[in-house]
Amino acid sequence: MTFPENLRYTKDHEWIKLEGNVATIGITDFAQSELGDIVYVEIETKGKSLTAETVFGTVEAVKTVSDLFLPVSGTITEINPALEAQPELVNTDPYGEGWMVKMTVDNPDDVEKLMDAAAYEKLVG
Repeated sequence: MTFPENLRYTKDHEWIKLEGNVATIGITDFAQSELGDIVYVEIETKGKSLTAETVFGTVEAVKTVSDLFLPVSGTITEINPALEAQPELVNTDPYGEGWMVKMTVDNPDDVEKLMDAAAYEKLVG
């Protein structure tokens, strides 16, 4: 399992990559492996301003449906269009082509408060 050093992580197994005040968010390699084959990603929060830890969508795997939680407060500006036709990208490339949303972050300092790779790796152990 991989835990890229350039990302921050949540206890709910989302990752976030901040560039300026724009963040890209997805689920971790650990999360996708626990869920199994992902068959559908539903995100209908584009354009919405949400607070941290709010559900921003769901991911459906063969055996279960799981909520997706926003790591920090902000406004969702983009949903990964590739996931509509290829939800399995979340399984095959969770930190790359399998990203879920992009957002404008209200307070970039909030990202620094999330877990780094070492802390997340310890959590999932």
